[in-house]
Amino acid sequence: MIAPWDYPDFDDHEGVHLFHDRNSGLTAVIALHSTHLGPGAGGTRFWHYANPSDAITDALRLSRGMSFKNAMAGLPMGGGKGVILADAARTKTPEMLAAFGRAIDSLGGRYVTAEDVGMTDADMVAIAATTRHVSGLPVAVGSAGGDPGPTTAQGVYLGVRAAIARALGRSDPSGVHVAIQGVGSVGGGLARLLARDGAKLTLADADPARAQSLAREIGGTAVPASDIMTVEADVLSPCALGAILDEGSIAALRVAVVAGGANNQLATPADAERIHRRGILFAPDYVINAGGIINVALEYLGQGDRAEVEARVAQIPERLEAIWAESEASGLPAASVADRMAMRLIGRA
Repeated sequence: MIAPWDYPDFDDHEGVHLFHDRNSGLTAVIALHSTHLGPGAGGTRFWHYANPSDAITDALRLSRGMSFKNAMAGLPMGGGKGVILADAARTKTPEMLAAFGRAIDSLGGRYVTAEDVGMTDADMVAIAATTRHVSGLPVAVGSAGGDPGPTTAQGVYLGVRAAIARALGRSDPSGVHVAIQGVGSVGGGLARLLARDGAKLTLADADPARAQSLAREIGGTAVPASDIMTVEADVLSPCALGAILDEGSIAALRVAVVAGGANNQLATPADAERIHRRGILFAPDYVINAGGIINVALEYLGQGDRAEVEARVAQIPERLEAIWAESEASGLPAASVADRMAMRLIGRA
């Protein structure tokens, strides 16, 4: 395994921490990109990687994205990410979660975790038994915190509406065709919100039964996961895993807008220019999907209630509009404009 700083996605990270606990079977990575604005905040991903080194790449990319996401959301938090390497059977035990909590605690508050792919609020409760540096815990009605998925979905929904207005000149999504890749907590929540508005929906998921079930529920259409990226639609909304926009997939897109909740949608920096050259309006993922971190960050900081969370999530379209306006004025890709804004905020201009 190569050293973390030799990975292409290493970006002057403050720390890359590798953990192994023989007794519980835990193998994990915690990457800290920046603590310039505050402790590195970002969820923990529980995932099986065919190549363990891919877990380090994921942690590096995701933690950098969290630095940018938290900065652009106006939160006093830096960027970090945890990755627990699951076996092929996705075995998760209380002992493993307790060991991961101890790993977080060993960093002395420099990293704060919450839910990400493969993790639940019940897992956060288990981790909280061995560290206080955790959020996304069950909370009382009206309080900030809890499962970040629905709040992420709400922010993505508002961002999709803003993109539709800008790219299509439509004041609402009624009749607009949206293809959603991944219909878990975020993608499924987005689909239900858009269905309420009368959008035409095409859905796909790694679990075909889940996509088919949701399609029946909301009156959409389910297609195989392999087909969703080339569906002819108005909007493609990636809400699964990242790095799905590369040279080949961008060339094959048949949409006017890409706006979704997945992290790190662009496979490489060069893909920002590729999607821009095609004239496709792109919503930088760490801006549009910030609802969840806003929710759990305010929980951890003890700053505000559910109304405050919703007020901050409602600012996501305004941030996207500022990025798109500068992109249009400068000729630079929207993703590059957002990166420059975020880099200034974390002191790396």
